[in-house]
Amino acid sequence: MHASSQSLTVVALLADPDAPTEIAKRMARTLPARLADRSGQGRRFHIEVISEPFTSGTEDPPALMRRIIDRGSGENWDVVVALTDLPLHSHGRKLVANMSHEHGLALLSLPSLGGFRLQTRARRAVEEAVLGLAGPQPTEPGGPPRSQLLLKSVDGPLTPIRPSPVGKEESTDLRYVISGPRGYLRVLLGMVRANRPWRLVPGLSKALAAALATGAVATVNSTVWSLADSLSVPRLVIASVGSVALMIGWLIVDAQLWHRSAQSSPEARQRARLYNVSTVVTVGIGVLVCYVGLMVINFVWALFILNDQVFASMTRNPLSATDYWTLSWFVASTATVGGALGSGLESDDAIRAAAYSKREQERRHMLQDEHVG
Repeated sequence: MHASSQSLTVVALLADPDAPTEIAKRMARTLPARLADRSGQGRRFHIEVISEPFTSGTEDPPALMRRIIDRGSGENWDVVVALTDLPLHSHGRKLVANMSHEHGLALLSLPSLGGFRLQTRARRAVEEAVLGLAGPQPTEPGGPPRSQLLLKSVDGPLTPIRPSPVGKEESTDLRYVISGPRGYLRVLLGMVRANRPWRLVPGLSKALAAALATGAVATVNSTVWSLADSLSVPRLVIASVGSVALMIGWLIVDAQLWHRSAQSSPEARQRARLYNVSTVVTVGIGVLVCYVGLMVINFVWALFILNDQVFASMTRNPLSATDYWTLSWFVASTATVGGALGSGLESDDAIRAAAYSKREQERRHMLQDEHVG
């Protein structure tokens, strides 16, 4: 990296594949104009987006900072902002950002920005990081340093972000972290957001086909009518929870999504817990969406296929609107179990995107393939 010229500043957005790259590409469309407006002095900005798995093989922030410095040493970049969807830790706390004014670089952990308005928060954080690294650092009268405005751009009233001490031997000179239960929840929501649980639904096409077939058959079965008519609401709730839990557990086991850390350090165990909880929540959201969809489809199918007289002769109760919903509810639980069996036919690639550990393995393989090629 070289010293910034007065007229043009070249900014590199070094992003991990998948969500970080998509976020970087979206913000790159408006970032030059926004930075030019905010910096003034006639300065122009050129943005380059580089998508590569720079976190492969390590989640240690100091090691990542050294790796980013080495990556930019031979490039024509003034500022480097690295974006990753991995939850990074520093001395037992969740890392938000590491900054080095000497080397003109920043490392941003996207999960620490939370699960809501991620694109906006990431853009604001990148803007403040670039302006702080590219501009002079003296404080204005009565104001904070330019780079410390990064804190205000991503801070929230429920999850305060705080500066953290930096070791003398580190290349970092400014660090922001979050801690405590609220910080844990914010990072967890950010990880689930990065997992993009909505992609799990189309990825379970064979499981959904099996569930729909099971539901269609069950809806016209008189034994199922009698069972649904006799079940109380608590039992229907238990059936729902049990079927959804079975589906979640089967998907995680079948696709081998459960992460086991090979290290015994507290930070490694904390990462493993975050990975696994985020995977369960992500898969759970996808399964719940499928469950609700099955319930609606079964309801429509029941409206079309059920006959009042036949139903009454089998159950000895007249068919009512409540019976439609009760039957659809019970059949959705039954169909979800059938979908769990059908999910065994899915390719692991359709499901493994919901797990951080699997994406990390794929990035390592990608890096190895590039070296071999």
